[in-house]
Amino acid sequence: MIPSMRSLTAEEYVEAFKSFLDHSTEHQCMDEFNKEQMPNIVAGISSLCHKAEPASLLLGEFLAGVLAGEQDLKMIRILQAVHPGVFIDNEIVEPNPQHVAAYKELVNQAPDLQNVSFIWHQLTSLEYEQQVKEKGTHKKFDFIHMIQMLYRVEDIPNTLKFFHSCLDHHGKLLIIILSDSSGWASLWKRYRDCLPATDSGHYITCSGITEALRRLGVEHRVYELPSGWDITECFIEGDAVGGRMMDFLTGTKNFLGTAPPALRRRLQEALCQPECSSTRDGRIIFSNNLSMIVVES
Repeated sequence: MIPSMRSLTAEEYVEAFKSFLDHSTEHQCMDEFNKEQMPNIVAGISSLCHKAEPASLLLGEFLAGVLAGEQDLKMIRILQAVHPGVFIDNEIVEPNPQHVAAYKELVNQAPDLQNVSFIWHQLTSLEYEQQVKEKGTHKKFDFIHMIQMLYRVEDIPNTLKFFHSCLDHHGKLLIIILSDSSGWASLWKRYRDCLPATDSGHYITCSGITEALRRLGVEHRVYELPSGWDITECFIEGDAVGGRMMDFLTGTKNFLGTAPPALRRRLQEALCQPECSSTRDGRIIFSNNLSMIVVES
């Protein structure tokens, strides 16, 4: 008897997400952005030049973000390089205990974070917002990032409004989200019937975020960066890595082993469409293009 389809647990998600990272240029894409754009962005936080108290950062990943705080620490080091000598109060919002533990281990192994303090909130964005409002203490931050996390937020406009209100004068909010030119956008728009009901995320890309920001009347600019994901193994029968990548793509545990054959076939056909993927040297490369949205206070 074929087991029924079900959503990934938090632990299973971590494993599936690692397969995605191992076969995509997501981190390389973010590293390029960090090198080319981040120094100018954090230099624009002009208040840090004469601020007596430490700089305040709110770095949240919220399950769908980057594992273990690697990008967080890179951004902290860029800020330290641009504003030498600045002390940093860094708060992290992340509901997944495995992500929190891995991030703490990274911090423990880093010798260059003497001027950085860490406060850990094992919470979702909504839980953090509710906690802030209940305490009645609305702390202001110089820099906030949301890396690949808005897919799991129920009320995106109000979430954006709340975190924008957390910015200090001249603060910056960085949102990293899938581009409208990505294969994900085409998959979600044209081939949504190929995706199982177990995928509980919100199908949102850059345009959905920028439209919400326009309605809020806040200034923002968008940087587009190309990224790819080698999904060749997803088409190899019985391949364990391909199975995990399909689990990540669909949010489903053992999708290839539990989905009806017709659904599997439709999804694999959709993934090969030119608006989703290209072929390079015999490999199938899914478009994982990213949008970096910088929001002003």
